[in-house]
Amino acid sequence: QVQLVESGGGLVQAGGSLRLSCAASGSIFSINVIGWYRQAPGKQRELVAVITSGGRTNYAEAVKGRFTVSRDNAKNTVYLQMNSLKPEDTAVYYCNAAISSWPPSNYWGQGTQVTVSS
Repeated sequence: QVQLVESGGGLVQAGGSLRLSCAASGSIFSINVIGWYRQAPGKQRELVAVITSGGRTNYAEAVKGRFTVSRDNAKNTVYLQMNSLKPEDTAVYYCNAAISSWPPSNYWGQGTQVTVSS
């Protein structure tokens, strides 16, 4: 099994930056993909960015060019660097691990609040 803990959220002004962390423990090397999701009040949870075990990344159009996902395997941590933040980025951000098991398994962190003020 995998345990995920997000951190790094907080209050930031529009145009500012935050770096979120997702610390993983357990069966770390069974993880195929880490996804960053966000959910604002009254809205569905949306996929923001993904990174594979091989380091390939992809991003939602709304954050492309502003957010960067990376991983540090030595620290068992995935990061989401968020630059040029906008008020519409305000949400609870979650990381999700997709596991190479049968059937495939997903694990969620507890979430971290990001609030961008105007």
